[in-house]
Amino acid sequence: MISLVIILGLFTVVILGIIFAVIIIYNKLVRLRTTVKSSWSDIDVQLKKRYDLVPNLVETVKGYAMHEKSVFENVTRARSMAMQASSPADKAKAENMFTETLKSLFAIAEAYPDLKANANFQQLQSQLTELENSIEYARRYYNAVVRDYNIMTETFPSNIIAGQFKFEKEEFFELEEPSVERKPVKVSF
Repeated sequence: MISLVIILGLFTVVILGIIFAVIIIYNKLVRLRTTVKSSWSDIDVQLKKRYDLVPNLVETVKGYAMHEKSVFENVTRARSMAMQASSPADKAKAENMFTETLKSLFAIAEAYPDLKANANFQQLQSQLTELENSIEYARRYYNAVVRDYNIMTETFPSNIIAGQFKFEKEEFFELEEPSVERKPVKVSF
């Protein structure tokens, strides 16, 4: 009779231990998923600030370089496409194109010393640089959170709970192709 009580007691402890483990893992998955969504929202806020700044930058450059109409149209089109992208992969592709068109806008600015000296242009360029840094920081944080979340959804025993409660892998926000990012810098004198 005593051994039956001991066995039932141990069985109860094991079952309670499993239940607590499931609860702990489930709560951690929920926290990580929420952090992923929150960090994506942070990226989105920074990108929207950049989207709002770019029209001012384009208008300033237009005042000095009216004949560069195709560049302005390309920047506007790329901005619109980037604003409409929703998933991290689509957003990354659109952001790569948008960044390239912004480079062409700044290349035009290099050809106009009066524009480069314009206080408004300098302020807008400075704000854009700050936003780019904030976006980079937010992207790194988001990718770190996604990495942690994806590891949690793929490793045992949390993968069992993730599968049961439909926790799915999240996408990283990678702005450039890895081969482009790792390309060595060419220095020539």
